[in-house]
Amino acid sequence: MADTDPAELERRIERSRAELARTVDAIADRVSPRNVARRTVARAESNAKEFIFSLGERIGDVVGVSPRPAKLEGESDDLWADEQPSLAPVLIGVGAVLVVGAAVMLWRRRRG
Repeated sequence: MADTDPAELERRIERSRAELARTVDAIADRVSPRNVARRTVARAESNAKEFIFSLGERIGDVVGVSPRPAKLEGESDDLWADEQPSLAPVLIGVGAVLVVGAAVMLWRRRRG
């Protein structure tokens, strides 16, 4: 049958309250606007980095230039002396073309 010891019932109730309080705190932390925004920004940043890396690889394949690997902390600069040219000018050029194209499209849309 059921345990009717009042002290045991109080202990169970206190344990249940503590578990419920932890659960409510965890839910509040998870849905906090600040934490949601922080996770969203981190996810967007990760997706942007992945997209830029992928874009750099594809442009490098088209142009025939392999992207430079990232320099690790503690590596000397002379390891990079004989590297191929950087993709930075190509990416800057592609970005400039995209910006000019978008500006022309906006100008035409407003004009017409």
